[in-house]
Amino acid sequence: MLTQNLGYPRIGSQRQLKKACEQFWAGKIDLKELKEVARKIKEENWQTQLDAGIDLIPCNDFSFYDQVLDTSLMLGVIPQRYSPVLSQVKANSEIDLYFAMARGYQKDGLDITAMEMTKWLDTNYHYIVPEFTANQEFSIFHENIFGEYNSAKQQLGQKAKPVLVGPVSYLLLGKEKEAGFERVDLIKKLVPVYIEIINRLKQQGAEWIQLDEPCLALDLSKKEKEAFEFAYRSIANRVSGVKLLVATYFEALLDNTQLAVNLPVAALHLDLVRAPEQLDEVLALIPAHLKLSLGLVDGRNVWKNDYEKSLSLINKAVEKLGTERVIIAPSCSLLHSPIDLDLETAIDPEIKHWMAFAKQKLNEISELKQITEGNNDLLETNIKAIASRRSSQKVHKQAVKDRVAAITAADATRQSAFPVRQQLQRERFNLPSFPTTTIGSFPQTDDIRQLRAKLKKGDLTLEQYEKEIEQATIEAIRWQEEIGLDVLVHGEFERNDMVEYFGEQLDGFLFSKNGWVQSYGSRCVKPPVIYGDVSRPKDMTVRWSAFAAAQTDKPMKGMLTGPVTILQWSFVRDDQPRDVTTNQIALAIHDEVLALEAAGIGIVQIDEAAIREGLPLRKAKRPHYLDWAVNAFRITASGVQDQTQIHTHMCYSEFNDIIEHIAAMDADVITIETSRSQMELLQAFAHFEYPNEIGPGVYDIHSPRVPTTQEMASLLAKAADLLPAQHLWVNPDCGLKTRKWPETKAALENMVAAARQAREQISVEA
Repeated sequence: MLTQNLGYPRIGSQRQLKKACEQFWAGKIDLKELKEVARKIKEENWQTQLDAGIDLIPCNDFSFYDQVLDTSLMLGVIPQRYSPVLSQVKANSEIDLYFAMARGYQKDGLDITAMEMTKWLDTNYHYIVPEFTANQEFSIFHENIFGEYNSAKQQLGQKAKPVLVGPVSYLLLGKEKEAGFERVDLIKKLVPVYIEIINRLKQQGAEWIQLDEPCLALDLSKKEKEAFEFAYRSIANRVSGVKLLVATYFEALLDNTQLAVNLPVAALHLDLVRAPEQLDEVLALIPAHLKLSLGLVDGRNVWKNDYEKSLSLINKAVEKLGTERVIIAPSCSLLHSPIDLDLETAIDPEIKHWMAFAKQKLNEISELKQITEGNNDLLETNIKAIASRRSSQKVHKQAVKDRVAAITAADATRQSAFPVRQQLQRERFNLPSFPTTTIGSFPQTDDIRQLRAKLKKGDLTLEQYEKEIEQATIEAIRWQEEIGLDVLVHGEFERNDMVEYFGEQLDGFLFSKNGWVQSYGSRCVKPPVIYGDVSRPKDMTVRWSAFAAAQTDKPMKGMLTGPVTILQWSFVRDDQPRDVTTNQIALAIHDEVLALEAAGIGIVQIDEAAIREGLPLRKAKRPHYLDWAVNAFRITASGVQDQTQIHTHMCYSEFNDIIEHIAAMDADVITIETSRSQMELLQAFAHFEYPNEIGPGVYDIHSPRVPTTQEMASLLAKAADLLPAQHLWVNPDCGLKTRKWPETKAALENMVAAARQAREQISVEA
């Protein structure tokens, strides 16, 4: 029985990659130094997996930014607009081109936008979306994968297993950038390049190669299923002497089971954490040659594996297949997991005993194998840990459970319909057409971070810290007034993270010191852990929102994170349904909204950046999720007066298939990301005739480039062609926490100028 891992976190246990990339972008280190940091991380990762006894260890799972972008560079899928960059940056190989595609390029007389970014299936990891044209050509443009395998082979020998994004999923995860073709039709051009790559890896000595095909777990059209059959039949006809493993995850195969088990490959990986029920059907259909990789250890959460449950699945598979055809694995890449629980010294020991991070999950994989070989001591230890969590009084609070059980329809309903509220809000705030605002956060400078660090270390008193934060808030307000923003924010200088900040003040949450995971590029987040029933013991944001509002005559937004986003961006309980946990959080946020209103805050933004992210991958499962997710948001916003304006914000998402549910949230104003897509996302809102107000983002905050006034005015004109101009707000794509002040100020000044231009040039009906 083999063990394998599908992928390992690449940021480094101390976020070395984040720091090195940001230093490289700032010109503080050169490419050689950046690559040295990467080399050390990779070698440490490989050694950790080797020490854990993993039989098949992934390589080429490392990335400076994103594995899908790596694939685009490898295959030469480089949008035409980057040609000038390529001609100017050859001295740094292709790394400047690579980062330009991810982040945009605004120097050397060039001004080129970044590629679109969106969520990796239903995770909070973002990937760079491939752009395809009808005459798209593919070739091996960047040969990094071959060097990666050689390096891994030197350290790991035959345990080194190259990992590739599979050809069909790569196409399906991209976008057509012109009309008249379907990207899946490019499979006949793409497969020969994959064959060349696989054969070269085989010649280098690769025994196993992993092809990630997460789209096999999605709803597929007939043409898409035929693309899978064509791709893998073609590869099988041209490749021999190497074992291919196709990996699926995050959902069951369902109607794609027959297709998947009959692909001409050596092994198939299943996510049995998300969908343990699929094992029976797969075993009933599996052909005699196929090995089965059982994804048993949760790659997306922090809880210890329940060995008894995993062993029941292993035994079922072994009974049918024998031990030689069974591989034990995590459910997916451990990219989505924090790195090492051993680094955590402050977590409650009782709760820590229930947890496992990536390094510990490797040990769980090995221990499951050892138990099948007769090590019952490991099993008994695990059984005790699982039982202690189930019975702990730290987890269960009856008063919280009772309040959730008492929720009624009235708890999720505003007093009046939107048209009534809209009129009252316009009278209250008297805003101009195309009102300007930001999404909430302003740059978290080193000075601000150092203040927080000094407070934690005891080098500052709370009074000293708050005085400094007050000053930063006042300066941000004065600057917003100076440039003419209409609805202000306090900047969130007191907040570390939009979820962590709230979790620290809610009962039922705990926090790690080093539990970082990659969100995109150098952006890392440290998700809180929801271990028990959630409640709000005291006000969380009223002090800072009320202070900020007192400094200005302009409207000041109160800023909150919504219940679904807190759920999605936390490591959540796996011992009760997700909707129950979400309703507990919704009631806590509801109480905070009412407290802000009582303190005189007239506009409250409840960010639901992740509501689309949480959408089940299969359409049949979506209605149930959308019902409880939308209802949870409505619970947070109910109870306020009609003249209190409720905003929400949503990040990189496609809204076409859930637009009616977005409308059902009944937020007075929604702000969304649209700049990278050039307002394409507004098509869904226009077609639906979205009734409430909307702020389509007019500049990309994930890029350091500063868009011009004319560029943003042009986007506003596009938006006004699609939606009623009187319903439009003007704002960035997202919060500005990760940006620097000079670019932020320049961009927002241009944005305000674009709004003024729109007021002069675009007719707004009364």
